Amino acid sequence: MESMGEVLRSMNNSTLRQRSRDLEQNLLNHPLVKQLQAEHPELDESRLKLHLSRLYQYVEESRHCASCPGLENCPNDFPGHYSKLTVETVNGTADLYERKTACKLKVAQDNQDSIRKRIRSFYVDERVLNGGYDEIDIMGKDPRRVSAVNQIFDYITGVKEEGLSARGIYLHGSFGTGKTFLMCYLLHELAVAGHSGVIVYMPDFIEDLKSIMMDAQKLKETVDTLKNCDLLIFDDIGAENLNPWARDHVLGAILNYRMNRKPTFYTSNYPLDGLEKHLSFTSKDGEEVYKGKRLMDRIAPFVEVIPLHGENQRGTGR
Repeated sequence: MESMGEVLRSMNNSTLRQRSRDLEQNLLNHPLVKQLQAEHPELDESRLKLHLSRLYQYVEESRHCASCPGLENCPNDFPGHYSKLTVETVNGTADLYERKTACKLKVAQDNQDSIRKRIRSFYVDERVLNGGYDEIDIMGKDPRRVSAVNQIFDYITGVKEEGLSARGIYLHGSFGTGKTFLMCYLLHELAVAGHSGVIVYMPDFIEDLKSIMMDAQKLKETVDTLKNCDLLIFDDIGAENLNPWARDHVLGAILNYRMNRKPTFYTSNYPLDGLEKHLSFTSKDGEEVYKGKRLMDRIAPFVEVIPLHGENQRGTGR
């Protein structure tokens, strides 16, 4: 196979020069380049000719963006970015500069990635967190949910306008009414506003504590994460099989740290009095009313109680 050099040498030099001139003129006469010249009359054409490769990149990537195939199939050299040309005067001479600039799709993707990084989940299906939210759908799914949904909307608005308080939400209702989904919506909306958050599915979390209790470093990292995040959601509290150590030394320590500092949120099938009975009983020591009440003193005064009514939505969408 002939090398590129051999191919070029075999071609008539005058033909190559003419082709090069034609390409140059086509590029300089391109509407985008003409627009650039019109906006920057201080830019001499000789400077444009020095940067033909930049002009070519600019024109080609503009063409790609005009018929954008999506981020995954972006044909530009730096996917999700396009060449942006600026004219700057240095030492009295106007010259052309190129900067790679993120397109709208890339900016939107980066924003979503940033939001996701602010949210951590322990044992909660990621699809619930990343499924997308439609406020009209949230409100209209079941008319009996309207009061609770309005209170959650109000809470979100209050945080966005006034910042975080130490007061969270205790959302309780029967199975499948959308408690977890609504809390994930709250978490997402406040993550958009810049707050970090963690959601913990309690039955699996308490069970997993048994396996990490001997790993002091992992246990400390987990507890510190739950203590220090801006927003903490204990999902389905009351459904876990408690043991005294998890209740008193893990859950108690987290709540003791957060009260009067940061808001904690809960979803449960129990109203508050039912949760107190649940927290008063462990599989090892049986009923301990005092310890259940002690833990409730770190929950009840720091939440707005919201009952959620409605039909079981599981298996029928949100």
